[in-house]
Amino acid sequence: MAQARKVATYVLVIFVLYTIINQPSRAADLVQVGFVGISNAAKSIGKFMHDLAN
Repeated sequence: MAQARKVATYVLVIFVLYTIINQPSRAADLVQVGFVGISNAAKSIGKFMHDLAN
């Protein structure tokens, strides 16, 4: 099982590097979308906690 995890990690890293090298603008767009999603989730949790406290 540990060996399968290692192989999967290596494949993922190689895929990410391949994407960054061949399509840097697309990779930047994907990273931006990820950060926007995380930011929106944090804002939503903050608003929920604020509304819950009131």
